Amino acid sequence: MSTSDSTELPGVSVEEAMKELSEGVVLVDVREQDEWDAGHAPGAIFLPLSALQERVTELPVDTRLLIVCHSGGRSLRATGFLRAQGLDAVNVEGGMSAWSAVGGQIVVDSHTANADED
Repeated sequence: MSTSDSTELPGVSVEEAMKELSEGVVLVDVREQDEWDAGHAPGAIFLPLSALQERVTELPVDTRLLIVCHSGGRSLRATGFLRAQGLDAVNVEGGMSAWSAVGGQIVVDSHTANADED
């Protein structure tokens, strides 16, 4: 995987991400289980960065993927990896921190916890 300049990776603001989500784009949350359980965007796919490489085939290949984490660092790395795999991945700038700051909806759903959690 190439570690090219991050400025080459596409990104969108949380406001633009919210607009795109209403148009059917997929949001992928790459935070870890405890962060997801604490609150996430409704309808997001939970796929932690730590498992992304082994589970990348679970993602849809025929749609734009908006990638989000807490503040934008992990999602930027995930975006680079997914684009290298040929997926249309875009970083959500500012992450869930920015999402919350602009009043984005947050849901808490502890039913997503893995049965084999540590």
